[in-house]
Amino acid sequence: MRRTTRYPVSGPNSLWHIYKTVPFLKVIKNFIVIQLARYTPFLGLKNWMYRKLLKMTVGKETSFALMVMVDIMYPEKIKVGKNTVIGYNSTILAHEYLIEEYRLGEIVIGDEVMIGANTTILPGVEIGDKAVVSAGTLVHKDVPAGSFVGGNPMQIIYSAEEMQKRRQNSSIYIVEE
Repeated sequence: MRRTTRYPVSGPNSLWHIYKTVPFLKVIKNFIVIQLARYTPFLGLKNWMYRKLLKMTVGKETSFALMVMVDIMYPEKIKVGKNTVIGYNSTILAHEYLIEEYRLGEIVIGDEVMIGANTTILPGVEIGDKAVVSAGTLVHKDVPAGSFVGGNPMQIIYSAEEMQKRRQNSSIYIVEE
């Protein structure tokens, strides 16, 4: 179950109420920062922009690939652990505007997580440490630590225990000449 807070609206759909829920100038500033960060090839600068200008929590040595789109309205609700990779063109949402309500929820991505390209992460989910999310996955619920998940809808492909066995059985030997 995703952990979101629900805010009902009346009248037009909730997106019409956007500037009652988030200041217009905040959205403009976030848009500019996010667009600059999406294209910068400098990972340290990108992480600094996320931490200092968007108030995200970003762990040491985390890598956001080219074109990653973080939440434009509530980036401060995104927490990413250390040494994590967020793949190309992925989207991380801390909000969802629906017809009769909008929802907000924190995103917590653990340490040493690998998120494949073109993944969408919905509000209110937690991705555990050392998890692997396959490319193109819709993360609509929590991902257990150490597991390998993928698909739409997301499913557990390998549990943490199965992943550990696979790692042990696939030792790679490098021979120097």
